Amino acid sequence: MKRFYLFLAIVFFIIFLDILTKELAERFLADKNITLIPGFFDLTLVWNRGAAFGILAQAPEFVRKLVLIFASLIAVLLAIIYAYKKQNSLHPIQLYALALISGGALGNLYDRIFLGAVRDFIDWHIKNYHWPAFNIADSAITLGIVMFVVYEIFFKKKKKGIEGETIPPQ
Repeated sequence: MKRFYLFLAIVFFIIFLDILTKELAERFLADKNITLIPGFFDLTLVWNRGAAFGILAQAPEFVRKLVLIFASLIAVLLAIIYAYKKQNSLHPIQLYALALISGGALGNLYDRIFLGAVRDFIDWHIKNYHWPAFNIADSAITLGIVMFVVYEIFFKKKKKGIEGETIPPQ
């Protein structure tokens, strides 16, 4: 149960950090942009009504909200239930990855439900070529996915390979 409490602590920390930074961005970036590294990194408040990279942004509002809220709720519930049931058999990297993904999804879900759009404010770019603006929740989701994939590709295979090998008799 201790591992699941750690999972929940990470989830709530990500939600707290995400909402806090979005509130600060809304307060301080509402009418201006802040350039931190010229030609590369700015803080710019952007309201994203769609999913990642603006997917569904042009869909009717009712459809967009229904799909995005429902999909987020189902994904988070499944991740939390899975983490709870498998907490003792999951590698810590898997558990942390699920916590980052869940916390990020819930942070963005908060915005979708209560504000109707997600507040993005981190703007990476090279001169005029911009990566879509994102936030702490998006970063947590991305990091969680990368951690999960890296574990599955590099560490889980090695573990299986070692277990599956037979040692010839001597």
